[in-house]
Amino acid sequence: MVRIRLRRVGRKNAPMYRIVVADSQSPRDGRFIEVIGQYSPREVPADGAKTGRLTLLADRANYWLDVGAQPSDTVRSLLRRAGVLKIRHEARVAVKRQAGAVPLKDDSERGAAGGD
Repeated sequence: MVRIRLRRVGRKNAPMYRIVVADSQSPRDGRFIEVIGQYSPREVPADGAKTGRLTLLADRANYWLDVGAQPSDTVRSLLRRAGVLKIRHEARVAVKRQAGAVPLKDDSERGAAGGD
């Protein structure tokens, strides 16, 4: 199974994590398929948030989620914070609503059917 998870990099007492796509059987800091982002929990971002700096390639994250990669719990919360999961959910709901919509008749069809 392919997982999207964190891989620790950085110095002692100064953690930084790369968001990687890896096989679930590989070790935490071992082999990976692709790096799709970076998370620095100790770094203060420019917007003043207390949660750390996050950079993410949203298109690659969407690709891997589309082909069935499962994010870890922490990565899922990071994807939620980046807005990736919200956009995916809204797109899925829009497709479902569009499939169930009934098209309205045109004005020309209403007049020809003997309306007024």
